[in-house]
Amino acid sequence: MSTELHQLGDAGRVLERLRTATIEQSAREIEQLYAADAVHEFPFTRPGLPSRLVGRDAIMEFVLASWTHGPLRYQRYRTVSAYATNDPSTVVVQQDVHGTSSTTGPFVLPNLMVLTVFGGEIHHLRDFVNILAAFDAIGPASTSAAEVGS
Repeated sequence: MSTELHQLGDAGRVLERLRTATIEQSAREIEQLYAADAVHEFPFTRPGLPSRLVGRDAIMEFVLASWTHGPLRYQRYRTVSAYATNDPSTVVVQQDVHGTSSTTGPFVLPNLMVLTVFGGEIHHLRDFVNILAAFDAIGPASTSAAEVGS
C-alpha cells in the first residue's frame, strides 16, 4: 500500500483494495467493497451518461458493462495527493489512472475521489473523473455510458 493511502486509515485501505480489484477486474472483490445502499457519483458528465448510481446492484451493473463493452483497461494508479478530512470516514484523493485503450493505446486519466467508508465498505464515492481525458482514451468510435468510468 502506498504511504499516502496508508496514512488515511480504513478509507485508504479500502481505496487500495478498490484499485487492485479494478485493475484485476474482480467483480467479486468490488461487490464486497460497496455497501448495499452505496452511492457512486460522477459530478462531471454529459447527457446520456449516468451522474449517480444508487445501490450496489446498479454500481456493479455499470462496472461490469464498462469491463465487457469498454476499451479501457487500467494497469496502475499513481497517487498525486491524499487528504484526510474533518470527518474521519471521508478522504480526498487526487490520482492518475494509467492504462491501455484497445482503440487509442496508452492513456492517463486524472481524477479526484471523495470517498466515505464505514465498517470497511464504501458508502459514498464522488468520482471527479476528467471526462475529456476519458473520451480521448475511448476514442471517436463511441462514448456510451458503459465505456466511461473509473
